[in-house]
Amino acid sequence: MLVDRFGRIHDYLRISLTDKCNLRCSYCMPYDLPNGFYANSTRMSAEEIFAIAKTFVKLGIMKIRITGGEPLVRKEFRKIIHLLSELPVELVLSTNGVLLDEFIEDIKGARISSVNVSLDSLRPDAFLSITKRDFQQRVMSNIGLLLKHDFNIKINTVAMKGVNDAEFVDFIRLTKDLPLHIRFIEYMPFMGNGWHKDKVITYDEILKIAKTKFEFEPLTNAPHSTSKDFRVKDYLGTFGIITTMSNPFCGDCNRLRLTADGKMKNCLFGKDEMDLLTALRNNDDIETLILESVENKHEVMGGQFDKEGYLKTCVSDIDNRSMIGIGG
Repeated sequence: MLVDRFGRIHDYLRISLTDKCNLRCSYCMPYDLPNGFYANSTRMSAEEIFAIAKTFVKLGIMKIRITGGEPLVRKEFRKIIHLLSELPVELVLSTNGVLLDEFIEDIKGARISSVNVSLDSLRPDAFLSITKRDFQQRVMSNIGLLLKHDFNIKINTVAMKGVNDAEFVDFIRLTKDLPLHIRFIEYMPFMGNGWHKDKVITYDEILKIAKTKFEFEPLTNAPHSTSKDFRVKDYLGTFGIITTMSNPFCGDCNRLRLTADGKMKNCLFGKDEMDLLTALRNNDDIETLILESVENKHEVMGGQFDKEGYLKTCVSDIDNRSMIGIGG
C-alpha cells in the first residue's frame, strides 16, 4: 500500500496524457505559458504510461483518471486507453468535451463509465470569453451524447467572481430533468493564472446564491470525496462544491499525480516532483521512488499554503507549475 507519514492511504492516480489543449482557459493555460509545450521526447510514450501505471497498480492504486491538458488531443489516445483498460482498476476520464463525439465508442470500449466534463459557462458568449474558442454548442451536444450512452457525468465548473457567478442557478437547474452532477470548484492559484483572493467564490457564498432559488438537502459523501454534495428536492441530478480554498480536504487525500512528462506529484499544490520517466528510461527501480514521494508528502496543501487559510498566503511565494503543466 502507498501510505504516507500521516497514515493516508493512496489508491487513486491521475495521469496527464498531454499538456496541450484545444481551449485557452486563462485559469489553466495562460497565453504567456513560460516554457511552452513539452517536446515529444520529454513526454511519456503510450508504453511508458502503461509501464508506470502498472507499477502504481502493483503498489495499491485502484482508480486511474485520464487527464490532460485535453487528453483527447493526444494522438495515441485510443492506444493509451486500450492499454490502461487492461489493468485491474476503475478507469475514468476528464475532458473539456469538445472531441467526445469522435471517441465515444473507444471510451466505452475501454470500460470507462464515468466522465468529468469541464464547462464554465452555459452562455456561448461567456464560454468564448473564458476559453477563447467557440465550442460551447459542441460541448453541450456531446454532454447529451454521454447521457444517451448512460455515462455517469460530472460537470466541473470553476467558480469565478464576476465571470460566471450569475450562472450558478442555471447550472443547478440542469439537474432537474437530467442526471448530471454539477460541481462548482473554488478558484485555485497556479503559475500565471492571474489568481487573486477577491476572485474566489467560497462554499458559503455559492450556497447563499443557491438558497435564493432552491430548497435542497445535503447528501452523504463517499470516502475521499472532494465535493460537498446536495440535491434539490425531486431533482434527478445533484450539485456540489469542491472547497479546495475555503476548507481543504487534505486529511482524507488519497490522490497522486503523474504529469505528461513523467513527473510524480504527491500533491496538486506541492512543488516537489519525482522524475519517474527518466528513471524508467534508465532501467532504474521506480517503485522505490514512488514510495519515497508518498512518504515525503506534506500534511496540508503541499506545504506551500498558510495553515490558517489561503487568504493569508502570498501567492507570489508559491512555487508550482501552471495547471496545464500539472494535469487536471
